Amino acid sequence: MTAKPPDVVTFGCRLNAYESEVMREHAQAAGWADTVIVNTCAVTKEAERQARQAIRKLRRERPSARIIVTGCAAQIDPAKYGAMPEVDQVIGNAEKMKAESYLSPSPERIVVTDIMELRETASHLISGFEGRARAFVEVQQGCDHRCTFCVIPFGRGPNRSVPMGRIAEQVRALALAGFGEVVFTGVDISAYGADLPGRPSLGQMARRVLAQVPELPRLRLSSLDPVEVDDDLLRLVAEEPRLMPHFHLSIQAGDDMILKRMKRRHLRADVLRVAEKLRRLRPDLALGADIIAGFPTETEEMFAQSLAIVDEAGLTHLHVFPYSSRPDTPAARMPQLPGDVVKERAARLRAKGEALMAGFLQGRVGKPAWVLVERDGFGHSEHYLPAKLAGTAATGAIVEARITGVVDGQLTGEAM
Repeated sequence: MTAKPPDVVTFGCRLNAYESEVMREHAQAAGWADTVIVNTCAVTKEAERQARQAIRKLRRERPSARIIVTGCAAQIDPAKYGAMPEVDQVIGNAEKMKAESYLSPSPERIVVTDIMELRETASHLISGFEGRARAFVEVQQGCDHRCTFCVIPFGRGPNRSVPMGRIAEQVRALALAGFGEVVFTGVDISAYGADLPGRPSLGQMARRVLAQVPELPRLRLSSLDPVEVDDDLLRLVAEEPRLMPHFHLSIQAGDDMILKRMKRRHLRADVLRVAEKLRRLRPDLALGADIIAGFPTETEEMFAQSLAIVDEAGLTHLHVFPYSSRPDTPAARMPQLPGDVVKERAARLRAKGEALMAGFLQGRVGKPAWVLVERDGFGHSEHYLPAKLAGTAATGAIVEARITGVVDGQLTGEAM
């Protein structure tokens, strides 16, 4: 019987998805077998709970496997995961990306260094993404901001950017491997270039990469900080058709007082201004946002401002997070709201988002769409709308489709 190849279980963000592929390739190259790597997330209590539950289940299902835990939750509190009897080893976010961690693994149970001391991020050329037509490329790591609710900077370290040439090399390799779409990802991609010579912006970098890799059909950006959407990025939105018309803004709240207590760098007027600029340049675009419901001290009137900004900015792709108190953050020391209030407000925000998404989907009926086929005729349009196409379309192909309807929250149509 051949040994089972290493598995990676991923929680959290797109950056974790990218890093899981790097870890998978490192583990396979090192000849690891019967091993499961759990790549954790720390953005909420629920994300951590799910990771611990998955670790316990993995041990029950695979009693002989070696279980290694890494990711943001493990980086921030390695002792908690090291104390789990199901876990064989805990490695940090820096260690998980190094080939030598797999070629010459440490015998120590916990191998986690101080990530705040890192000043560079190593980019990794990967051969592809298992089972995906879309690939993620890390362009940046870490965050220099200190939002009062967030622990992620302590899991990821300071802002560090990947040089443009290295990004272009990775994108070219993926395009030549047949990936029709690449997503630039990181912890705070809007801060790209602040640590590099000449301080190139995200927009400048993306323009350069697209020019150097004409083979790439589609580029998508992950979450953007509203205050970092500068003229370079706006020009790219206006002039580059390969940049997909779907942008996700890190808003977090619609009330100015709550935004100040979150220590965000924007106010609601800044969000509306950016949304208006983007729509003026690409009138048919889709806008999404992260919004936290039930932040400490949030009154019903303050929450109403978050509901209102969804309508005012025309947000359709909402990521709603019930506020989750994180250890040692300033927000954890603020007056907390009852859990049922937080849950109810999150539900109202989600309902608002679902209603606007339903309207947006219906508005695409009768219009053409370009769909990246991911599996069995299913894929996502340029607006990142789920679509199911009749007939046969090759996985990985980008096909023009005529949208004929909406069924169960998905566009339906036929390839043209």
